[in-house]
Amino acid sequence: MTSLHRWPLRLASLAACLLFWQVAASQRLDLGLLTFTYVPTPTAVLEAAWALVESSKLLPHLTSSLARVFAGYLSAAVVGVLLGLAIGRSKWAEDSLLPPLEVLRPIPAVAWIPLAILMFPSSELSMIFITFTGALFPILLNTVHGVEAVDPRLVASARSLGAGRLAILREVVLPGATPSIVTGLAIGMGTSWFCLVTAEMISGQFGIGYYTWESYTIQRYPEIIVGMLLIGLLGMGSSGLVRYLGGLFTPWYRGRGNA
Repeated sequence: MTSLHRWPLRLASLAACLLFWQVAASQRLDLGLLTFTYVPTPTAVLEAAWALVESSKLLPHLTSSLARVFAGYLSAAVVGVLLGLAIGRSKWAEDSLLPPLEVLRPIPAVAWIPLAILMFPSSELSMIFITFTGALFPILLNTVHGVEAVDPRLVASARSLGAGRLAILREVVLPGATPSIVTGLAIGMGTSWFCLVTAEMISGQFGIGYYTWESYTIQRYPEIIVGMLLIGLLGMGSSGLVRYLGGLFTPWYRGRGNA
């Protein structure tokens, strides 16, 4: 089945979800543990989205969130890949760097917010830092796993042919680990959006997360869903962009995917 032939099923799935949402919200469906009594209908959400587009608020919210995400994400990509290569290739780096990173990894983004506010002189830098921490660990761990998964026989063969450490890293390790690194970069982009929205809800004055939280506090329920959908679309689009760019750098691996 080609990608083109798969699109009707995908669109039908989205349409079914929208239809269920419309029926459940308009009929105020109450399932006991789950109720749609106060959930706005897709029509109300569409009206709120159009009102946001016509207002002067959309562009500041979008630019603020995008700038924070990409500042934190790009920093995490550089640090995560470099640390992952070092940890994956060096036992000394693994023993000295990985234990403290593993202690920090399970800490959720919201737990970093008070400390980030104390450490950084501005709320903008603290939000970028939280985005950085969210993206760092998926990138780091996938890079480590990708490096460790490289066939040792390839490294030994390159070394027997006279290749030095930099040549082995450039010609053997990086090509072998790149698919895993790309996966980590795509996951990191998604988690960076999650962490940014959490930070903006508490520390932001502009941004999609701030818009969503403000809509909740003033009980504008359609606007809450507009903010949620914007976050989902931006996260999906940016992760897709990362995967697309990764595919351009790994043409030998892209061909293994499902048709």
